[in-house]
Amino acid sequence: MTRSGGRAPSAVELERRAYRRRQGARSVLISVASTLALAVVVWVFVVRTPGWAQVQASFFDGEVMLAALPRVWDGFLLNLRVLATASVLILVVALVIAGVRTLRGPIWLPLRALAAGYTDLFRGTPLIIVLYLVGFGIPGLGLLPTRLPFEFWGTVALTLTYSAYVAEVFRAGIDAVHPSQRHAARALGLSHAKTMRLVVVPQAVRKVTPALMNDLVALQKDVGLVSVLGAVDAVRAAQIETAAFFNFSPYVLAGLLFVLLAIPTIRLTDWYTARVRAREQIGGIV
Repeated sequence: MTRSGGRAPSAVELERRAYRRRQGARSVLISVASTLALAVVVWVFVVRTPGWAQVQASFFDGEVMLAALPRVWDGFLLNLRVLATASVLILVVALVIAGVRTLRGPIWLPLRALAAGYTDLFRGTPLIIVLYLVGFGIPGLGLLPTRLPFEFWGTVALTLTYSAYVAEVFRAGIDAVHPSQRHAARALGLSHAKTMRLVVVPQAVRKVTPALMNDLVALQKDVGLVSVLGAVDAVRAAQIETAAFFNFSPYVLAGLLFVLLAIPTIRLTDWYTARVRAREQIGGIV
């Protein structure tokens, strides 16, 4: 018995605790050793190379980055606006397309064919080509009385392309919901629309949330492609500053801003994926 009146740990439990402490200490030592080995490799094959000083001056000049920061930051705000607008539009358009592709009955065949053709077309066409076609082709038709900014056309092109990918993610989630869920909802008197809205879609979204978050990470990078239309975003601003300073450090600065934008989403995706996996493994043998 212990002083507090509780039962003392058995010899087996004490041995388990000692084993866990040894394993923890061993893991720490291995982590430290592998980190030091990686640092040595970087030092030998990067820092100690003959051209490192020139590369450092051309790509990692802190003074140039600081001088270019205001213009690059202003361009990065444009990327954020495009990202926020396109994300909302993509979710809406993709959900509609996925819903159309899951319609039953021969009467819906034309709509299903159009939705399938849309996803095939924009999943197969490179995004940069879509940007050129939308950003320069549609304005060239002369249908609009005013000239819209390139930010608008870039948002449209991103929405068209990513909606095709996200629609397939939604469709996979909808198909993953067991048919008994639909049958039970219809047996309770719910219409097809209410069954999808109240029963199927919430479960589908829960299943595909990790995949949707990964698509968001990809979209965060691709918003930088709106620069090919002439929009002064972070990438185009970095190009202007690079030409002014004859130094590539502004490009690295723009890349760091995109990385800082993506890291929280990536970590959130990893956390949510682990949470879903742990929930699914409750009561199971792993």
